[in-house]
Order: sequence, then structure tokens, then C-alpha cells
Amino acid sequence: MSVRVAVLDDFQGVAERFGPWEELGDRIELTVFRDHLEDEAELIERLSPFDVVVAMRERTPFDRGRLERLPRLRLLVTTAVANASFDLEAAADLGITVCGTEWTPTTTVELTWGLILALTHRICEEDRALRAGRWQSTVGLDLDGRCLALLGLGRIGGRMAVLGHAFGMEVIAWSSNLDRDRAECLGVEPVSREELFERADVLSIHLKLRERTRGLVGAADLARMKETAFLVNTSRGPIVEERALLDALENGRIAGAGLDVFWEEPLAPDHPILRAPSTVLTPHIGFVSDRSYGTYFGGVVEDVAAFLDGEPIRTLTPERPSLDMPPGATYGDDPAVPR
Repeated sequence: MSVRVAVLDDFQGVAERFGPWEELGDRIELTVFRDHLEDEAELIERLSPFDVVVAMRERTPFDRGRLERLPRLRLLVTTAVANASFDLEAAADLGITVCGTEWTPTTTVELTWGLILALTHRICEEDRALRAGRWQSTVGLDLDGRCLALLGLGRIGGRMAVLGHAFGMEVIAWSSNLDRDRAECLGVEPVSREELFERADVLSIHLKLRERTRGLVGAADLARMKETAFLVNTSRGPIVEERALLDALENGRIAGAGLDVFWEEPLAPDHPILRAPSTVLTPHIGFVSDRSYGTYFGGVVEDVAAFLDGEPIRTLTPERPSLDMPPGATYGDDPAVPR
């Protein structure tokens, strides 16, 4: 009998195209869901017949309660190296194997710079103005000589620093676990949290979402920023207090914001951020590219094949919740762990 495999939240309908599912032949019966279910009862009813569930990042959480209500589930796969919305202890208790895939940081870095350039050179505004018949409506901001402030200096933050230098920017960074030797190697000046916000011309966030980082950037931090400064978040929405950012934008306390991530996703069509001034918004596409999806879904197929062969690979456990962490490290404290 074939093993039933469900792929969740495939909004773009790309899971089958980017994954070499044919390699699994008739060993599996594949079902891909393009919609997202929030309702608990509907989700459990949908997933109850499946032996394997593949989750796209953290779109659908799996806590102990959900896992206990899926007695047939034997393999849970997440795209990328870690998933903060999975209860790994519960999975271990219930005999559910959890696996991840490889990832690439380049897509997020490229999108982040796209947002920065769109904000500072008013690209979206000028595009709209030109289509409306107006010629040269705004004045852009040179990056050369200005300050790039990085909230987090892990793998993505490190690449951001390199490109910041290429644009001629001064680069500073802060995080609660900043590696000063790493910062020095990257030519980045370690600063205090207060100084990070005060000196920023562009503040870019590159932290993982944890309890200690939820709401980390609040009204007091935004108040320290220059009125000419921009905030860019391609990490996770809840790291920034929603109301505080909306207030700062609506009252002109900062020059603008580039956001790829939001407090609830997908973003509701009536969400106030859609009406906020001086914003460039993208629908969480910082990990979306041909190479990235090929890595994710190629890895998923490998994970399923290895599990069916009785030799699971890239397993995530309470002791090692991220593939980028050495066993025994504290989750979230390794600078190599991506967002």
C-alpha cells in the first residue's frame, strides 16, 4: 500500500514542479493543498488520512495538541533547517520523525536589498507616478556614506554587511548574542541596542522569532530612530510591535518601512499596514526563488525516500532542533542559524 503524503500551503502551486516526486514512484500517494486552513477541526479532518505531512516553513504550526490528534502521522517534514512552530518534544514522545531540508540565504538577502533600494530611491512611487503621466516626482537617498544598522549578524546578517560595504555604507550591528570576533572579521562595528537605533539610516532585522525576540522592537526603539531612517523587516513580523510601527509610519516618526513579513499571514486585505504611508510591501517572498524551491522540495523528496528506506536523514530532535546547529548548542544562540 502506498504511503499517503500531504504537502501543505502550496499557495503558488509549485511543489510538484520543483520536487522530483517521480523518484518515489508508486511508493507514495501525493496530495498537494494550495489553500491554508486556520480552523483546527477542519485541519485535523483534512490531515487524518496522511502518513506524511510536509509543511511549508511555519505556515501551519504543529503543537502537541495537533500531533496527538493525528495518530496516523509518522513523518513530519519542514522546508528549511528548523521550524519554531513544531513541538519536537511532543513529536518524539509520539514516535513521529521530524526532518528538515537544506536552505540558501541568498534569496532573502537579495530581496532585502530590493526593499532597501525601492525605499531609498522611491522606485515604487516613481513607477506609479510615471504610469500616471508624472515625470520625476521624488528625490532619492544615496546609500553611500550612510549607516546600515543590522539587528542580528547571523548568516543572513553577515551577507547584508558585505553588501552594505559594497554600497559604501558604514555597518553597525547589535544582538543579545553578538559574536564580536565575527563582527570584526566582517568589518562591522558592535554597538549597544540604543546606539543601533539612534545611528541607523537603514535598520534591517535578521533575527529568529523566539519568545525573547517577540515584540523586541517597540515604540521606544522606533522613537530613537531618525525621522529620515527606514526600517526593513524580512525576518518575522512579530519581532516588531505592530501598533508601534503603524504609529511611527502614520505620524512620520520614521521615513518608511519595507516589509516582507507580517504579524498574521496571509495578510488580511483590510489590514491597516496596507494603507500606511511610505511603505513597500511584499507577501513573504524572501525565501521564494527557483533555486530555493528546488532545494526545499528536492530535500523533501530525499527525506521521504530515506524515511521509507528506514534510514531517516536530516532529523530534527529536541536535542538538535536545527540542522545548522551542532548537537548540544542552545537553540537560537548559534550565529549560523538562519531566520
